[in-house]
Amino acid sequence: MDPLGAPSQFVDVDTLLSWADSCGDEVSYWDSTAETSREDTVRSPFLYNRHINGKVVLWKGDVALLNCTAIVNTSNESLTDKNPVSESIFMLAGPDLKEDLLKLKGCRTGEAKLTKGFNLAARFIIHTVGPKYKSRYRTAAESSLYSCYRNVLQLAKEQSMSSVGFCVINSAKRGYPLEDATHIALRTVRRFLEIHGETIEKVVFAVSELEEATYQKLLPLYFPRSLKEESQSLPYLPADIGNAEGEPVVPERQIRISEKPGASEDNEEEDEDDGLGMDLSFIGSHAFARMEGDIDKQRKLILQGQLSEAALQKQHQRNYNRWLCQARSEDLSDIASLKALYQTGVDNCGRTVMVVVGRNIPVTLIDMDKALLYFIHVMDHIAVKEYVLVYFHTLTSEYNHLDSDFLKKLYHVVDVKYKRNLKAVYFVHPTFRSKVSTWFFTTFSVSGLKDKIHHVDSLQQLFSAISPEQIDFPPFVLEYDARENGPYFASYPPSPDL
Repeated sequence: MDPLGAPSQFVDVDTLLSWADSCGDEVSYWDSTAETSREDTVRSPFLYNRHINGKVVLWKGDVALLNCTAIVNTSNESLTDKNPVSESIFMLAGPDLKEDLLKLKGCRTGEAKLTKGFNLAARFIIHTVGPKYKSRYRTAAESSLYSCYRNVLQLAKEQSMSSVGFCVINSAKRGYPLEDATHIALRTVRRFLEIHGETIEKVVFAVSELEEATYQKLLPLYFPRSLKEESQSLPYLPADIGNAEGEPVVPERQIRISEKPGASEDNEEEDEDDGLGMDLSFIGSHAFARMEGDIDKQRKLILQGQLSEAALQKQHQRNYNRWLCQARSEDLSDIASLKALYQTGVDNCGRTVMVVVGRNIPVTLIDMDKALLYFIHVMDHIAVKEYVLVYFHTLTSEYNHLDSDFLKKLYHVVDVKYKRNLKAVYFVHPTFRSKVSTWFFTTFSVSGLKDKIHHVDSLQQLFSAISPEQIDFPPFVLEYDARENGPYFASYPPSPDL
């Protein structure tokens, strides 16, 4: 209560409805339609997670009124910007805030700096500077806006803050398209909560009436409140969903002047922003722009074994990024409809389980290059962490067998993280022929894979590594195993709640 018994103008975030509770009974949809959800095996890269949703709040109101541990102020480089958010914060915080800001000596675009909250309900204010948007320099603007959200959250983590209230950082004055900016804001927060969720209890998006509709529309894409909403939102995700931390992925960033004397490998991941707000991605990918010399000469050197290992790795990374860019821009719905590759639960070590259904791959009828693109599209964000593959060879025919040339191409195209983080391949219901083929392939065609292959003749063997509740089984696999090895289930196992 304020003096004289007047009610406080500040808002207790613990009284606000979380995103998890904002759609009533629909959240429990997956419980009542387990059979339907098992059929929809293509999962979103942003899985339904009620625990994460419970940390998120969408609230229409003034961020300055929130009693979060910290609220976010959007400003300019000199921290003197006059916009509705800043003016409200300055008015409620009192004159001491201006004095504190002088000590910071400004803030660069994408950075985040901390002051006390003074007369606010919030203990701290995190000041950040969003980018000025120009379509010509879009990639630099995306990276800078991502840095704003990421640096705010990182600062909150370092200071052990339990809650953060975000304003909409992209102020109208700076011209950033609201919908584009909202995609970056939501996916950055989502990825941060996936990785560091134990460090923060509440993230509040404080929006105006004009901004609310956009947030309401896009939140289900990154924070689906049920398996049904996850499935319905999947087609509307943009082509670029960022990397494992939500950062925009632009392949051209990795095609820059290389082999600079004295440059460290760490510097290679910096944005093309030259520090003056200029996006250099327009330079292009030709040999002169990369300053890597004659391409034909490079190919000869590769064949002669004279190119350095580091240069080979860079070349491979560029090739992979081209595949990834194409995978995110091409319509792969025909491959997705086969339901031959999907994410399910986790194994007994907590590693993500990916399922491949051999019978669902009509090798002679589909474009295998598109199949490779789909594999990359689905797996790129999975492979950043440890994972295992379960391959159901059950009832495959000669029309479903992936030939060794395709498998070799896939193995050599994918990024090194795929190979490093793949911990096991469970080859379920193998035949004698498939065992022999696998031995030849892993012995003579690829290296480092042989020890990861585990042939599994029955599902009961598989359950020693992965709990049955953590795998979505195609019904024919269960029926075949029951015929060959005797029934194991009283009924089909339910789909896991992820």
